[in-house]
Amino acid sequence: MRGVSAPPRPPRPAPSSSRGALGAFALAALLALTACSAFSRAVKEGDTASQQQKWAEAEAAYLRALAADPEASEVTVKLREVRRAWSQVVLEEARSVHGSGDLDGAMKRLVRALELDAENVAARELLNVTLDERVAVALTALKADKLQEARAELDAVLAVAPDHAGAKKALDAVQVAWAKRWFNTGDGLEKAGKLGNALVAYVRADQERVGATAARERAEAVRQKLRDEVAFLVVATPVEDRAGAPDVAQRLAAGRLAAMLPTHLPLRVVTEAPEGREGVKLDLSLERVLPLKAVEDSQRSHRYLAGKTSVPNPRRAGFETKLLQAERTQEEVDRKQAQAMREYLRLQTELNLLRAGTERCRERERRECLEALKECGEAAREAEKPGTLPGECSPARCASSSCAKEEQALALLMAAVKLKEGSLESALEKSETQRIEVQRHRDTTFREPVTVEEPMYSDFVYDVQLHRLTVTASVTAVMRDLLKSQVPAPHTDDFSVMHEDMTHKGYDRYGVLADPVQLRNELELRVEVGDKAVSDLARRVKERFDAYRGKRVEDARRGMVRPGAEDVVETAVRALLLTADAPPADVLQPLARARGLNRPETLLGL
Repeated sequence: MRGVSAPPRPPRPAPSSSRGALGAFALAALLALTACSAFSRAVKEGDTASQQQKWAEAEAAYLRALAADPEASEVTVKLREVRRAWSQVVLEEARSVHGSGDLDGAMKRLVRALELDAENVAARELLNVTLDERVAVALTALKADKLQEARAELDAVLAVAPDHAGAKKALDAVQVAWAKRWFNTGDGLEKAGKLGNALVAYVRADQERVGATAARERAEAVRQKLRDEVAFLVVATPVEDRAGAPDVAQRLAAGRLAAMLPTHLPLRVVTEAPEGREGVKLDLSLERVLPLKAVEDSQRSHRYLAGKTSVPNPRRAGFETKLLQAERTQEEVDRKQAQAMREYLRLQTELNLLRAGTERCRERERRECLEALKECGEAAREAEKPGTLPGECSPARCASSSCAKEEQALALLMAAVKLKEGSLESALEKSETQRIEVQRHRDTTFREPVTVEEPMYSDFVYDVQLHRLTVTASVTAVMRDLLKSQVPAPHTDDFSVMHEDMTHKGYDRYGVLADPVQLRNELELRVEVGDKAVSDLARRVKERFDAYRGKRVEDARRGMVRPGAEDVVETAVRALLLTADAPPADVLQPLARARGLNRPETLLGL
């Protein structure tokens, strides 16, 4: 009907929002359908493979189904049944393999059966029987002295059952057998004169089973023999005392030199050396010991407080400087304010004059218009034809624009006066602010005192004496190589030890406390200079030893292409004993791997 209006339509949703909602819904539906289809397809494949007894394929299919729906309890039950049936199949295979005598294959299958079904009692019982049988095989191999086979069997058993008591006991017996075998090997090598190989065998025996043999004690004895064999000998002859200073000469004796050298290295200080040994012969002579005392006079100064004095307050000077700057700034601000005021008054005067001229021009135009109207009225009354407009009544006579220029100039001048008024207000505000700043600096300056008291210091000069005691020892050393017939040149060095101390009198009035001389005793310095000389000799001997062992290490490194050979082991062990402070890893590690050492540093007694 025309009289009834149609109800208002609901607002149409935006096209973009509706498309987004539909897209999200479609994506969710697609994902749900995909998940359902993947789940159902995986379950179907698992059921088919289970009926065909393809256990691996059935397990994989059920695992895919659980990945699609982890809370599907019926799939979990099916997977458990598949694994249980698969465990029984593997158990039958294990029984068959066990019956053929293949214990290793049977054990692997039984472990797999228990992984599939941990509640498979028959598989667990058969696994225990198999483990016991493998331990019996290991014991039989042990009795036949087949230690490697026995160890392999026991390691396999303990990898499956770490707490197997029989395997642990048998493993202890195998380790003891290994320790005895290595001990016997080391004993044979020691009797054959191959001390390096014997040391490695004894260390291996001790690592196999600690305390099963006397390998540790024998290893220490062999190690000591090797150290004596490769030791670098320093033949120290009695010191020739040409200075008549026995207290210094005895500090250069062989015992002191040995104490300065590292004790963990085969570096020996002896008085006589056998033929054909590496080392040096050291001849020492003490040429002179010269003590020298000296006293030097000088002066020092000590600053003390003499009193107090009044001085101009530096803070007030700073405040006065700031006040002066503020006042000068105030003058500049006042000058700019006065200039702005003059400009404003000048423009205001011009504005008043221009406004008066414009008013006069407007009054003149008004009078002329009134006169024109009056003349128009008279002319209209005198017109011959009523209703006609005479020429005196022209509107142009009252529309004159003779004052337009004055009005335009007046508007421009009023705008200029407005700008000058703003500039004047800004200048007045700056002037007031600067006036407040000046008053603040003035108050701060007047509150600060003109003078302050400062401490007055003075320097007191006093005499001091520098006492110096110097002991100088000249030592001549001749170092000859034991295996070379050479005549080296003597080497003479001067070693000095000095001690000095300042002394002066006391002046309590000026705060200078007395400092008596506290110089060390000459005997102490003589002992110290002897220790300094022997320390330098020890350094030179250590340099010779480093060159000697460097050659041995290079020989050992050249043989590391076959680290298990007996001759290479002999050379390497001797080189390692010479480098006990920092054994080279490129020699120690290959030797340890070749001989099966767990802790190769035991070779060095560490």
